Amino acid sequence: MNATIPATNSLSIAPLGPGDLIDRAVRFYRKYFVTFILIAAPPVVLATFVTVGWTFISRWAFPSGSNIDNPDILLYYAFNRLGKTAIWLVETVVTLSVMGGASRNFVRHILHNEPISFSATYRNTWSRIGGLFASSLLITIILVSVGGAIFYFGLFASIIIAALAYAAFSVFPTLGAVVGIIIGLLVVAAAALGFFFVASRFAYVPQVMLVEGKGVFASIARSLSLARGNVRRFAALFIFTIVATYSALAILYIPLGWYAWIEGVDIFGLSGGLSPAWFEIASQLVSQASIVLLSPIWMVGLCLLYVDERVRHEGYDIELMANRRLGEIPDVPDAYLNPLQPAIASGTRAAIPITATAKESTSVLGLK
Repeated sequence: MNATIPATNSLSIAPLGPGDLIDRAVRFYRKYFVTFILIAAPPVVLATFVTVGWTFISRWAFPSGSNIDNPDILLYYAFNRLGKTAIWLVETVVTLSVMGGASRNFVRHILHNEPISFSATYRNTWSRIGGLFASSLLITIILVSVGGAIFYFGLFASIIIAALAYAAFSVFPTLGAVVGIIIGLLVVAAAALGFFFVASRFAYVPQVMLVEGKGVFASIARSLSLARGNVRRFAALFIFTIVATYSALAILYIPLGWYAWIEGVDIFGLSGGLSPAWFEIASQLVSQASIVLLSPIWMVGLCLLYVDERVRHEGYDIELMANRRLGEIPDVPDAYLNPLQPAIASGTRAAIPITATAKESTSVLGLK
């Protein structure tokens, strides 16, 4: 009898705290380092080539002098920055789409002990490329807009409140400065918490689309309902990834900065002139290399967080165990409401058709 049971994965499915989430993501990253780098590389490498090409086009279109008052320099910076922003937007959207394809591969790795592979990830991504691209673009625009608004509001509010606190303690300037800084930092922390709350609501859209087979808007609604109480863990994963990325960026950038300084390059642009093309391109390569190295941790972390949410709210660990021992749940005609929700959709659509009379989907064992 045991011979018919699929081999189980050594990874235990259990609720994860912030530290456990980061530790599990790092361990997965180390175990499948080469595979994750190959998965993360194509969008970033392509974006790097396009960015370098855009840099050459910008320098050719707006030849600049050595003075900041030269209008060519201002036009160059505006044109170059606008193009790089558009390239970054497309790169982010494609990376999120690939993350959705990787999530299905990841869950099948847990479910059937299938290997995590480059081909499976991109095959999954291509099967839902339209929906993944549309949802990723929508999420990116929402998060950039909300994040920018929250950032500037928090920065402005912290400056005003800090100034008021300093004025209130004008008799004790030192105490006023300390109180103002503390209050300002608290306001910034509250603004960051607000961003994490909004961003965490959309964290599972690619995973839901590929794992559960739902459409764009159904995936967004599902992510909003699934992301309950995940702000702390999402924030911990986000902060860890940002810190690790900038640490890697610093390790790679410092030697480049030293070499550029020895060669007499104005690294910070204080002279008003443009940096040499080689330095601008090298800086771009360094930043993209750090993204390739660290984005898999973010990808794995979000996939783990998605599985963790279903374990916490829907008994997903029991679903996976039942699927391992009993096999796939048989599908039923679309005219009937299947009361059983499979742990992973068998195709590119969900196993349960949502009709006007259908109730909310339940899990394999009826667990909400």
